[in-house]
Amino acid sequence: MVRLPLTQDEVARGQRIGALLRQARGERSMLEVSLAAGISPETLRKIESGRIATPAFSTVAGIAATLDLSLDQLWGEASQDRAGAMATGAGERAVHPRTLNT
Repeated sequence: MVRLPLTQDEVARGQRIGALLRQARGERSMLEVSLAAGISPETLRKIESGRIATPAFSTVAGIAATLDLSLDQLWGEASQDRAGAMATGAGERAVHPRTLNT
């Protein structure tokens, strides 16, 4: 099986996911979060740095659950077109655990 190269949009989305997870992790150590999520610290580091642009759903779900993040919120934030989001000001929103689940 040949895997097609990632598009620039996929790479950018992976970088946004990583940045959002890193922001949500806050002061918690990478080791603490990765162990609680059932992944290696190296995997978390690569996701947060954008080196793994398309992490497995179960991996992202585990990290999000550990950080008490809604997957809907995470996907919504990560899927935004940065240029369009900045034009509307939506790209400046901070990620806060479970703030959209009211």
